Amino acid sequence: MTLDNAVRVFAGIMILLSVLLTMFVHSNFIWFTVFIGVNLIQSAYTGICPAAYFLKKFGFK
Repeated sequence: MTLDNAVRVFAGIMILLSVLLTMFVHSNFIWFTVFIGVNLIQSAYTGICPAAYFLKKFGFK
């Protein structure tokens, strides 16, 4: 799997997790979803993606 695809999969999993936490645990977990969205937007403009950095460390290329 390429790094780009791994980042997309990771982002999707995190969004689904945050929605489930919002629905079943506490409504304030919506801020986790907001954080993920803001991070995706900033990475599109700056090219800096923390998830990509860590996924590279795990061997994705």
